[in-house]
Amino acid sequence: MYKLAAIILSFTSVSAFGQQPEIKEGLPNFIKNNIIYPSYSKYNCIQGLVNVGFKLNAKGEVYYSVITSGLGIDLDKEALRLVRMSSLKWSVPDTHDTTSLLIVPVNFTLTGYDCDRKSKAEIALAIKAYKDDEELTNVISNYYKNKERGTSELADEIKVIQIKNQLGIDDEYLDERINAGLKKIKQGDRQGACEEFNFVKYMGSDKAKDLLDKYCK
Repeated sequence: MYKLAAIILSFTSVSAFGQQPEIKEGLPNFIKNNIIYPSYSKYNCIQGLVNVGFKLNAKGEVYYSVITSGLGIDLDKEALRLVRMSSLKWSVPDTHDTTSLLIVPVNFTLTGYDCDRKSKAEIALAIKAYKDDEELTNVISNYYKNKERGTSELADEIKVIQIKNQLGIDDEYLDERINAGLKKIKQGDRQGACEEFNFVKYMGSDKAKDLLDKYCK
């Protein structure tokens, strides 16, 4: 397995007129200290710019957030999570228009993964594969959600198991998702952690059951 040598994030100022809201430690440092580089993009050398739009109320709470432009993969989700985590850490000037959309451009860059050996075509195929796999993952999660409600068809489980094998959703992969959730717990991001634990649950595994009971009730 490769080891991540470094994560480099470039950040440009939040787009706003007049005095800008600020985080005490600076948003670039906040992002750098809390990022969990998504595994799929990490292993496939997917890098790029994700723009997150968000709105702050007078208390510095992020009450709205959205991807304004991205890659349609896990990097988008991580950028959105980081902005969401910044909620209530902002100092908001009295003159700030709380209805204005602020833009954070986050540039994800990997080093130490021999990413210079990956061609643009290979990376484009990896991005397409991610999007295709997302559709299949939704088939799996929908099946197990229906099973939980008692509305699933037993005959569909064979197909679902085949899809899981095709996608490589095995114990090792689910353990990785659980570990990502535990890292988010340490960061104070319970919502992000519960998303990881629920993902494991709706892949048909009880590996995260105790964690769901502990953190996500």
